Amino acid sequence: MKIALLSSIAWRTPPRKYGPWEQVTSNIAEGLIEKGLEVTLFATGDSLTKSELNSVCERPYAEDSTVDPKVAECLHISNLMEQADDFDIIHNNFDFLPLTYSKLIKTPMITTIHGFSSSKIIPVYKKYNDTTHYVSISNSDRNPELTYAATVYNGINIDEFIFCREPEDYLLFFGRIHPEKGTYQAIEIAKKSKRKLIISGLIQDKEYFNQKIQPYINNDDISYVGNSGPTERLKLLSRACALLHPIRFPEPFGLSVVEAMACGTPVVAFNLGSMPELIIHEKTGFLVSNTEEAIEAVKNVSSINRSKCTEWASSMFSRQKMIEGYLKVYRKILSDK
Repeated sequence: MKIALLSSIAWRTPPRKYGPWEQVTSNIAEGLIEKGLEVTLFATGDSLTKSELNSVCERPYAEDSTVDPKVAECLHISNLMEQADDFDIIHNNFDFLPLTYSKLIKTPMITTIHGFSSSKIIPVYKKYNDTTHYVSISNSDRNPELTYAATVYNGINIDEFIFCREPEDYLLFFGRIHPEKGTYQAIEIAKKSKRKLIISGLIQDKEYFNQKIQPYINNDDISYVGNSGPTERLKLLSRACALLHPIRFPEPFGLSVVEAMACGTPVVAFNLGSMPELIIHEKTGFLVSNTEEAIEAVKNVSSINRSKCTEWASSMFSRQKMIEGYLKVYRKILSDK
């Protein structure tokens, strides 16, 4: 089976820091290679992979202002589509744009939908609903107007994560700094809990950061440590007594939630979107409805068995389990063809 994996080119695959789509695509590529499959990764030229790398864009456009995003995306997608006949299956991890080529090629395409950025993109998915194949990353993130081949949870390389039995006494917010991620609510929870909070993440909304976050940063009880790379991420996630995830939108998945649990760190999350699929309430964390309930949950994080968090993450969200899910989809599509 020859597989073409299409990654985003906003960031490197895997990303140096932020880049969840690129991270998941990397995990898929390396997992398929471990299974002995023939994989070509279409990503930026500086990407790192054991598979064959094919690129027409040397640098990610989010890291290089000289790269025009639309031009780079057109060249990137068309580069794969013009080679479509060389592959048995195309696995698209680059949202809806590649779908517009799907009726022009013979190779079957599956698209992992990493969430819907806007309801305005739904018509594109609907147009190709009957001629291509969609995979959701959680059951909660399914649009009722679309047909899905499967739900395959994002998987991580469990071996890369450090289990910590004795954490330090700080709470962690790890994610992009944006109102929908609830950074301000994390500060509120930490303040009222009288606990130290470390914030790490890409500043996606500068006005929000300047007005709602920056005033509280004092490097005493509230610290911002920037947009952390893999090494820092592991330290922060493993040593935290809990990850705060007070999201204000129905999150499709939440990679940091799974990564925290892989380290043994329980998660206190607002009960929206995929959170009930990721977290076992009172076993690997707490599902809460508001800041008041979150504050109460923080008091009880020591009651969570950190080993159980790691066991749960390993059993449900490993790279191996994700690859098994995708291989099942690939084989079904090819047998039907």
